[in-house]
Amino acid sequence: MIARFIYSFFMKTLEDKLENPVWYSLNETHNKFVIPHDSVQFYQPDVCNFGAVLDSTKTEKSLNAYSKLVESFFIVSENKTPIIDTETVVLERKIDGCQMVLENFVDIKITEDIVQLTENYIDDVYNLIWLVMPGFYRKRGFEMGKYFGIFKDNKLVAITGQRMQTDDFIEISGVVTHPDYTGNGFAKQLITHTTKAILKENKLPILHTNKGNLAIPLYKRLGFKLTRDMNWLLYRRK
Repeated sequence: MIARFIYSFFMKTLEDKLENPVWYSLNETHNKFVIPHDSVQFYQPDVCNFGAVLDSTKTEKSLNAYSKLVESFFIVSENKTPIIDTETVVLERKIDGCQMVLENFVDIKITEDIVQLTENYIDDVYNLIWLVMPGFYRKRGFEMGKYFGIFKDNKLVAITGQRMQTDDFIEISGVVTHPDYTGNGFAKQLITHTTKAILKENKLPILHTNKGNLAIPLYKRLGFKLTRDMNWLLYRRK
């Protein structure tokens, strides 16, 4: 009885974890990637340059330390703004983002041959993401979860992957189609396929995007709903 009370007292709900997805991913499924700093936790920078905070007033030393490992990084937060040492770190920009969670699964017909990508395709995944969304993806990001792809003309032309993960949810990320192959419904089929894979693990599919993204109506048609702000604060070593 005492053990159960202690567990319930410290156990975090799904809603707690969704409010701070990077923090709880690093506490649970991605604990092997964590660099802990007091009230801040970061991913190893060659995996992902994301961090999260619990107490935004106790962050100066932590951000200074992490900035020595990587030139730029993101703090991902619903509403927290860390205190920084302006002699060392500068806030370059804020990306106004939002979180979406699956509300009703929509099982669309999949006509393409979708395959789970092996480590043999790490370079192909990296190059495709950097072609379409340059700037943040690391090659070891492939280790964060499963990646799925569609091949055409003997090359990888569309992918989707998994990023932040806890015991309760898995984030769909890296939804990318080569510019020469857009308009074929590849993203829609890949998201559906990845959503099914997450549901098979009895976890909640979620995703993050920037506000105003033209893909949001697609995500809604696939059963996702907007739930909260989730912003990316980009800091750079001074």
